[in-house]
Amino acid sequence: MSTQDERNARHKKAMQRKKALVDDRIAAATIDKGLMVVLTGNGKGKSSSAFGMLARSVGHGLRCGVVQFIKGQWKCGEHLLFKDHPLVEFYVMNTGFTWETQDRDKDIAAARATWLHAVELLRDPQVQVVLLDELTYMLTYGYLDAAEVLQTLAERPTHQHVIVTGRNASDALMEMADTVSEVRDVKHAFNNGIRVQKGIDY
Repeated sequence: MSTQDERNARHKKAMQRKKALVDDRIAAATIDKGLMVVLTGNGKGKSSSAFGMLARSVGHGLRCGVVQFIKGQWKCGEHLLFKDHPLVEFYVMNTGFTWETQDRDKDIAAARATWLHAVELLRDPQVQVVLLDELTYMLTYGYLDAAEVLQTLAERPTHQHVIVTGRNASDALMEMADTVSEVRDVKHAFNNGIRVQKGIDY
């Protein structure tokens, strides 16, 4: 047997073992429920990942809701794409970043008004996926009552998926989540003086 044949044979055996392990894990996963996914960390790509899940959900015909906190002053591609889609209800706080508003009372009022739209979605059994983009900042800054937010998330319809994005997700939020992914900042173009780019950054 040649070296290549031996390598192919070893590969086949390894893949057979791997397939058996994967098949066992798939067979053991018997629970159906609405998932809570938290995307956090200081790296780029949290919202991009979340909107990828939204696109996937819309592709499957699921009714979705989006609430974007903080953002709103720029024409973001995700808003342009989904704002008129019949399966997506889209609400943007539309105040911009906190360092632009420089008015804490105004930011708190805007956050609380925006949260009411999120509550409506989180209580609607017809909405199958809810994306709460940049929600973590509202909790970190104390704009929203963390206990109320956690309770509302916990009491949502059992089949409803919810995706939360933003840096510094709290321990309580991550504990409640079914899936938590942390995006690490290894390198970012902006740190080297490169302007934000349409389609990549917004």
